[in-house]
Formats: sequence, structure tokens, C-alpha cells
Amino acid sequence: MNPTSPLVYIVDDDNGMRTSLAWLLESVGIRSQGFVNAADFFRAFDVNVPGCLVLDVRMPETSGFDVQEELNRRGATLPIIFVSGHGDIPMSVRALQQGAIDFVEKPYNSQQMLERVQRAMKLATQRHAKDVRLRELRERLNSLTTREKEVLRGLIDGKASKRIASDLSISVKTVDVHRASVKEKLGAVSIATLVRDILEVWSPPSEKPD
Repeated sequence: MNPTSPLVYIVDDDNGMRTSLAWLLESVGIRSQGFVNAADFFRAFDVNVPGCLVLDVRMPETSGFDVQEELNRRGATLPIIFVSGHGDIPMSVRALQQGAIDFVEKPYNSQQMLERVQRAMKLATQRHAKDVRLRELRERLNSLTTREKEVLRGLIDGKASKRIASDLSISVKTVDVHRASVKEKLGAVSIATLVRDILEVWSPPSEKPD
């Protein structure tokens, strides 16, 4: 098995289904971890490891939807495949609307499940790479001084150095110094190349009412 490949979390209180899926995945070299309940899963879940989740809808104490809600609250981007022996259309619609990528009824076809999991693993790799990049960017943004952040906000708004200088009551030369420092700290070739990612991780505070 490839230790760098995404990990498949299996959360299902049905021991037989959980074990059979783990064996199926292992037969094609896919790593997995099984959990009988949500609490055990959350204790093991590592946001720094790329992974996807095969999640049973109906479980004692904490349902699959509760798990999905908690992951959404944490901002986790784990691709979720819901499984259920009692699925219906409203249930599947709810799962997909909340961000799940698939909804499978038990008993499922082994080959089709493998294909679904492999698709989820590919998506997990993509999402994880983006998360890592955005976390690094967030850390770099946090390293900026207050004045550098003010200059950056002006740049994101498309303002020229002269306008930023006027808004902040500083010289154009000082703006350019801060601008160069921002580019260096963010590791940017140009400010324009970072605008999209910056807007995803950093929202300027709303303006105060007059």
C-alpha cells in the first residue's frame, strides 16, 4: 500500500459491512480505518492527512448527518460517500446538498463502490493540496504588520500606490516599501497572482456604520 495515498475512513456500526469494505479496499491496495461510531472517528481524524469518508446514515447516538454537520462546522473538506440500507430520495438530497459527493444504498455492488471510493480519493488529494496551500498562505498573511495589511487591502481593491498613500496619509515611497515587503512575505511573483487565494482565506473587516 502507498503510505502517501489518501486514507479511507469507514464509519458504520454494522461490523460485517465495515469489515467487508475494508477487505475490498485492501485487495486493491487502498488504506482504510474502520470505526463503529462517530466519537471514535473524530478521535482519529487528522485534518493534515488526505482522506475520504464512507459514512453510514443511521447509527446509534450520532447519525451520519450529525457527523457531516460537525465536519462542515470544522471546515473539513473530506469527500463523503453516504451509505444506507434505508435510503430514500429526500435523504440522498439532504446529503448531497450538505456537500456529500455520493449516496449509495446497501447492499452495494463491490466494483461500483470501488470506483466511487477511487473517485473520492482523487478528489481528496486535490482538496488536501489546496487546503495545505491556503493554510500556508493564511500563516503568511498573519505575519504581515498592520500597515502591510492596510496596503494589501488597497492593492486587492485595485488601487494604485498614489491612492493608497493618500488613503493612509503616508508617502508613495512608503507604500512601495510595504508593497515589496508584502510580496516577499507572501512569496509572490506579483500581487495579482495571489488575489484569488487571498480572498478565499482573508476577508477584510466590514466597514463600520457612520
